[in-house]
Amino acid sequence: MTSRDTSARDALAERIRGVLSGSDDVRVVNMFGGLSFMVDGRMAVAAGRNGDLLVRTHPADHDDLLRRGGEPAFMGPGRPMGDGWLTVPTARIEADTELAFWVGVGLTSGKAAGSAD
Repeated sequence: MTSRDTSARDALAERIRGVLSGSDDVRVVNMFGGLSFMVDGRMAVAAGRNGDLLVRTHPADHDDLLRRGGEPAFMGPGRPMGDGWLTVPTARIEADTELAFWVGVGLTSGKAAGSAD
């Protein structure tokens, strides 16, 4: 990992901390090659080494979230993570409102698909 990668990851992690500042029980763990944010014991999102965002999703919402700008997540070449995970490219989360939306997706991924809670 280069210092540029670390810088992009750390800058995104700081923004995620801001979004999660009102949440209780937040831990940051090195996982998936980035910094994963565990909320209430579940991984919600991770700041990727290149500044992209890995988001845990409800599988039933997968196609809708792809249309919103998420991309299929991979553990490595040819190793998809499945419909419960998406990667959001850096360019899609430049705006704080977009980052907050995607972090919210990760936070609600354990709830029923399509729920507003």
